[in-house]
Amino acid sequence: MDFKALANKYNTPLYLYDLDHMSAQYEKLKSAFKGRPSILAYAVKANSNLSVIKHFADLGSGADCVSIGEIRRAILAGIPPYKILFSGVGKNDDEIREAIETDILYINVESEAELSRIENIAKELKKRCRISIRVNPNIDPKTHPYISTGLHANKFGVEISTAKRMYIKSKNSDNLDPVGIHFHIGSQLTELKPIYEASEIVADMLRSLQAIDIELKFFDIGGGLGIKYDNETTIEPYDYAQVILSTLKGLDLTIICEPGRFLTANAGYFLTKVLYEKQNGDKRFVVVDGAMNDLLRPSLYNAFHKLEVVSENDGKKSKADVVGPVCESGDFISKDCFLPILEHNDLIVVHSAGAYGFGMGSNYNTRARSAEVALKNGEDRLIRKRETFDDLIALEREFL
Repeated sequence: MDFKALANKYNTPLYLYDLDHMSAQYEKLKSAFKGRPSILAYAVKANSNLSVIKHFADLGSGADCVSIGEIRRAILAGIPPYKILFSGVGKNDDEIREAIETDILYINVESEAELSRIENIAKELKKRCRISIRVNPNIDPKTHPYISTGLHANKFGVEISTAKRMYIKSKNSDNLDPVGIHFHIGSQLTELKPIYEASEIVADMLRSLQAIDIELKFFDIGGGLGIKYDNETTIEPYDYAQVILSTLKGLDLTIICEPGRFLTANAGYFLTKVLYEKQNGDKRFVVVDGAMNDLLRPSLYNAFHKLEVVSENDGKKSKADVVGPVCESGDFISKDCFLPILEHNDLIVVHSAGAYGFGMGSNYNTRARSAEVALKNGEDRLIRKRETFDDLIALEREFL
């Protein structure tokens, strides 16, 4: 890939997305579940660019959404409502109302209080709302605590006894239709054992529901399959599928899987140019035009991203911090990495930036967000313009 030519054409900071890689990842995961009816519901939060969502829609994907904005994006990009799920802890009344009226596949319910709100709103609308309940199996996913979601210490889901109570209430309601069961223990999962344990617990609960005539149609296993940022040992999709399916013997269900990072992370690159170097005592800094407002993951939880330098200088490498222009000590892309001496306009390519990159960005320090470019079949095309100062002040100017 000619990163230098793309940086010169579109300027930096810049996000690049390899759509061909996304297609390959999608097909690999879809084929792993080919022995069962399944829906891959792309986790829109990973990368919510409309062109990316449309790419998955064209592949037959559904969408896992965590806001009404994501639901609107999914529909606009061509994903049919009957393949859309609405997840997340804090859905407000207006979001619930619109989701019901849009007639999406189901709402993933996170608490008894939320179930009551959904029932009341469905009653007001004189509709019956399909729901799935997110069960918290209290399994340690062996991942970063910020992206762990399956323990009682996390805010997500409900414990088994609460879930059973909620299913019974839903079964007896005129306005609720329980159709699925859902669990998601965390993101960037690299071990099979926690996935098996969680699936086994939830599958056993499903059998106990069948015993009291609560028949569900969907077994929603969430997402979270890990990818290689550095030297992680990752899970093969086939092995992942077999572990899940081994817990479902005797159960006739459609598998719902919600991949995000697995589909997009390694398809993405963040390009940033060197402004200059500086030395504070023994500490070397490489100052670049990209910042924490463009790529937050390193600052947020010290996430590692492989760096590739595009430079004429192949000389001796020394330790450096790659930092951005934002006025925070936490503004860095990498710390203590070994780099050659770099000159103004040398290019640094940040790998594995296709998930939770642009979407977590902000306009902090009144910085315009970068452009986004898609790569497909050897061609590049702009899929989001670089923001301008006028874009940033558009909602404020009239109040001056």
